[in-house]
Amino acid sequence: MKVAIYGQNYVKETTQKAVELLLDVLLRKEANVFFENEFLKTQNSAIRNSSAIRTFDSLDKTFDLLISVGGDGTILRAVTYVRDLGIPIVGINTGRLGFLATIQIDDIETALTEIFKGDYKISERSLLSVSTDLEHEDILKTNFALNEIAISRKNTTSMITVDTHLNAKYLTSYWADGLILSSPTGSTGYSLSCGGPVIVPDAKSFALTPIAPHNLSARPLIIPDSTTVTLKVNGREDQFLMSLDSRIVTLSNSTIVTIKKADFVVKMVELLDESFLETLRKKLLWGEDRRN
Repeated sequence: MKVAIYGQNYVKETTQKAVELLLDVLLRKEANVFFENEFLKTQNSAIRNSSAIRTFDSLDKTFDLLISVGGDGTILRAVTYVRDLGIPIVGINTGRLGFLATIQIDDIETALTEIFKGDYKISERSLLSVSTDLEHEDILKTNFALNEIAISRKNTTSMITVDTHLNAKYLTSYWADGLILSSPTGSTGYSLSCGGPVIVPDAKSFALTPIAPHNLSARPLIIPDSTTVTLKVNGREDQFLMSLDSRIVTLSNSTIVTIKKADFVVKMVELLDESFLETLRKKLLWGEDRRN
């Protein structure tokens, strides 16, 4: 099996422990192991100098699996490598409980043994794709997001107005700090913190969630994922920010942003005893524990 390993370019003690356990299991299973080039540089000398390890800067369809070591944010970055290649992603969690990175460090060997035997399921996650009438280099290179695409104000305390059309029909003009369009996967992230609903991963829906709206009647809206959303910003500043998961670009107010469902999905590996509802329950309980 040809396996890619990706992580952030900073390493915590828990990440180092996870990588060492992961590598030990993969080599015993005679996997062909490839580290993302920058992530390998953060490892100890024994791993960096191992003849059993190769590196990658980009992926292709010959890879059977990508293993993300970190949290949900690390997986969002890993998706920019996987793109539309259909490579299944496994999330090893080295931080707090995540919705995507669900395999804990102590469960690495058991989980990988099940995965290598084929005892797992695939959760296909919809993505958002974006285009602008004024081309932007960064968007052309990576024009998709797994969690959400968000419009927000830049360098001002003043709110912006986001004129919003659904399938070319006018919906409303949100007067707010910004507007989030989230996928079901992203519904448990930024959108949720702004009062948006939780959407199960296999729902065929997106959520429009205003960020700190001035009008208290502006509520989150669930729309079919077949909807094309068109956005136009007005405000005191000449520019606004658009984020695609963790990537941010600056756009001029004259830019028209068009968002729709991407024409490919991301494949998340789930163990047979895992479920979104169980993870959601644990997450909610974890949040309650943190407050106590």
